[in-house]
Amino acid sequence: MTEVVIVPTGTANIASVMAAFRRLGASPRVSEAAGDVLAASHVMLPGVGAFGASMARLVQHGLDRVLKERIAADRPTIAICVGHQLLFERSEESPGVPGLGVVPGEVGRFPADVRVPQFGWNHVRAGEDSRLLEDGYAYFANSYRATEAPGWTIATATHGGPFVAAMERGNVIGCQFHPELSGAYGAALLSRFLELA
Repeated sequence: MTEVVIVPTGTANIASVMAAFRRLGASPRVSEAAGDVLAASHVMLPGVGAFGASMARLVQHGLDRVLKERIAADRPTIAICVGHQLLFERSEESPGVPGLGVVPGEVGRFPADVRVPQFGWNHVRAGEDSRLLEDGYAYFANSYRATEAPGWTIATATHGGPFVAAMERGNVIGCQFHPELSGAYGAALLSRFLELA
């Protein structure tokens, strides 16, 4: 049974994430101990809420360094919603707060001429060279998004223009959408994540 360590970032919807992993036969547990996050075979960085507050919590527990170390070592790690945004260098939501900086660039707000936040289902189009990401419909709840992720294979969706719906590099996945709320599509992605060695 694959154990997944879930890193609390504040107001993350941890109950639904844990339920999604349990449905797939995994054994999820929550920990913000740096040693647990470093040693775990699989880690999820969830997030609901603000970039700055989530990042502050990671820094407080020394998890920023540990997560960067995991990702640099290509260990199975999935980041969702605000967790996905934390992988970037910075966000317009929290000026002056550095992110993990694993992905170059900034997360920006959706343009004013579309509904913000984006709530609901949107079509995800995977890149041709995607290994883990696939086309399908996923559930989003976000006001901010990245429009590019240099060095990563991306899947896109459109809301006020194309944006990064998800990205992958080796054994690391970032999802702007909520796989735990995305029905069979999301469950299939989490299942592929659990199969990573």
